Amino acid sequence: MSDLPLSGVRVLALEQMQALPFATQLLGRLGAEVVKVEHPTHGDLGRGSQPAMKDPEGRNVGATFLRNNANKQSIGIDLKSDAGRRLVLDLAPRFDIVCENSKAGAMSRLGLGYDDVAAAHPAVIYLSISGFGNTIESPYDSWPAYAAVAEAMSGLYEWKRAPGQPPAVSPVGALGDIGTAMFGVVGLLAALRHRDRTGEGQYVDIAMFDSMVAFADVVTNYWSMGMRPEPGAGLPMILDGFESGDGWLIIQIGREHEFARLAELLGHGEWVDDERFATRAGWREHIDTIRTAVNEWASSMSNVDACHALAAAGIAAGPVLSAQQVIDDPHVAARDMLVPIERTDGVDEPVLTPGNPIKMSAMDARPDQRPPWLGEHTDDVLSRELGLDAAAIDALRADGAIG
Repeated sequence: MSDLPLSGVRVLALEQMQALPFATQLLGRLGAEVVKVEHPTHGDLGRGSQPAMKDPEGRNVGATFLRNNANKQSIGIDLKSDAGRRLVLDLAPRFDIVCENSKAGAMSRLGLGYDDVAAAHPAVIYLSISGFGNTIESPYDSWPAYAAVAEAMSGLYEWKRAPGQPPAVSPVGALGDIGTAMFGVVGLLAALRHRDRTGEGQYVDIAMFDSMVAFADVVTNYWSMGMRPEPGAGLPMILDGFESGDGWLIIQIGREHEFARLAELLGHGEWVDDERFATRAGWREHIDTIRTAVNEWASSMSNVDACHALAAAGIAAGPVLSAQQVIDDPHVAARDMLVPIERTDGVDEPVLTPGNPIKMSAMDARPDQRPPWLGEHTDDVLSRELGLDAAAIDALRADGAIG
């Protein structure tokens, strides 16, 4: 097998939940070695999420942890203890990247912020992921931030909120976490390239709010250009859900020639010359007429078959798949986009987690290693990286600095 692209890159991750763990899992899938630092007794907070399975010791391992921590080693260190802090600073020079996703300023208060780590390892690339960033003052610095908080603040929720209705929260899962993670990975790769050229490390500071403003680009961009629809009114185009014989599908049409194709497919060629549908605004005004025609046309088909027919006509459409349909989908299977994790608590059916969406012609695929049990690699890492013998490790454990 050829080396993976990030083979030789080493990551020390002081991480919790999803925004940073997703990023470091992706680095691991690309070949980086990732050592995850967790609290020695309760571990990453994601281990306590629901639903959960039991590890071999009978401890809960939550779904959030399981889907974000493949290909990592776990060491249990109490960062609030002097000895634990010292261990991290001693370990840091052995790694290319040190990263954390605590609340802004938390690592600095522990003596493990960028300046502290850079003093021990000047060439370090240090990544922080937080709600509102670490390098400038924000009016929201004191706020705790989960994915939905950043998503709401980006304008996305108001953009899609139906009139008179509350916003739909977390409509696409943890976009605020995963989207932010992707920007974190981009920043790290750029910083690695910069260090290759200059030998200099640097601080990469990623805010969830910033990331979601970028993801919600249409909200502010369209507003600035005078397009200001009421919440839930939609853009002047067809971007709607329709019913088939066995479920839902979506159709996106934003150009006149695409609308003409839809009209012909539905048996309503006369719509092309109908004043009601002469403009994109007219499509929206008469969307109920269009919806009725699409629903009637698709009523004898499955949502997948309807989308095959639409695609053949040059119309963008997609079936609204259920979880079971995604699991059974031939594309998902062919591209290895679901990874089974064998359970250790007597349940036969495996836990399914998303696979690696990055496919590269010069990168051989490799199977994921299961997420680590809490503190599974503590002794091995401390012995290998710092040369600590069994007596020294036992003393740290007795002091509560490690798990």
